[in-house]
Amino acid sequence: MSAPVMRAAVLYDVDDLRIDERAIPELADGEILVRTMASGICSGDVLPWYIRRKAPLVLGHEPAGVVAETRGDVPFKAGDRVFVHHHAPCFECRHCARGDYVQCAAWRKAGIDPGGIAEFFRVAAPNLKDTLLLPASVGFPDASLVEPLACVVKSLRRSGVRAGDRLYVIGLGVMGLLHVLAARALGAEVFGGDFIAARRDVAQRNGAIAFHPDELRSALPGGADVVICGPGTAAAMQAAVEAVAPGGTIVMFTPFPPELPVTIDSQKMYFGDLRLLASYSCGPDDTRASLELIASGAVTAAKIGADLVSLDEVPRAYRQLAESKIIKPIVVFPE
Repeated sequence: MSAPVMRAAVLYDVDDLRIDERAIPELADGEILVRTMASGICSGDVLPWYIRRKAPLVLGHEPAGVVAETRGDVPFKAGDRVFVHHHAPCFECRHCARGDYVQCAAWRKAGIDPGGIAEFFRVAAPNLKDTLLLPASVGFPDASLVEPLACVVKSLRRSGVRAGDRLYVIGLGVMGLLHVLAARALGAEVFGGDFIAARRDVAQRNGAIAFHPDELRSALPGGADVVICGPGTAAAMQAAVEAVAPGGTIVMFTPFPPELPVTIDSQKMYFGDLRLLASYSCGPDDTRASLELIASGAVTAAKIGADLVSLDEVPRAYRQLAESKIIKPIVVFPE
């Protein structure tokens, strides 16, 4: 008898994305099988230099769904509505003790099988440590934002932004808009810059003062206390240094291509007493804080202008995301 199969979005290259059949994963003791209900396409997954080295792969690491099957002693039961983080730390090493979960060796090895944009996925025992029950009030498209929003929660926490601070977000794609919503919830005065008018409009609707990057000097005189550098480009980093106020902080939120040299005005950095830090991914504390923001209604898929698409529409939505024609595609599966 052949193994039961499911459908999944498989990326072979950035211009070769197919809906293929895959075997439904079999469970080992202490694992669960989740029926996917919603999973976003990550903006990082359209960066050719980043994603090509992982291909071929089943796309998706932002899933929410319903527990379909369990094996052994697990803290979930069939029918539970859950968010699953694709990485999970050991909670025992030196890095975990310091809260640096992304540096944990176990965190880097963890994953979901085969990926989030598939009809089912397997959750190994370590990942159950960062699998969260969803409140009944949280719909699956909103729940699929837990992981990207958690990355933003960590970014803002590391930045030290406080109520009343001026925060400037460079780039108003999905991650920039999530920064807008989360920073507004913290009480910051939020500014945003983007070349695309439609994105600026979404940011404006969510309480940001949005403008074309060429208008920086007039729109943000004196600079910002915190600048979130969204795009991984030298031009964006140069704009971040230009926009930060003396004593301020720049957050490098996106990695730069390995071959791209980035130079910073050392005089301004030193005599301006500036801080430059990176924020990579997120940990369990961040996913819990993220889910709280979503449950409160501060962050929703509708607020960021997400497009809900079917599994068959994934290749088109992937291209549109890569071409900056849509802000956030979220793949939804039938009940």
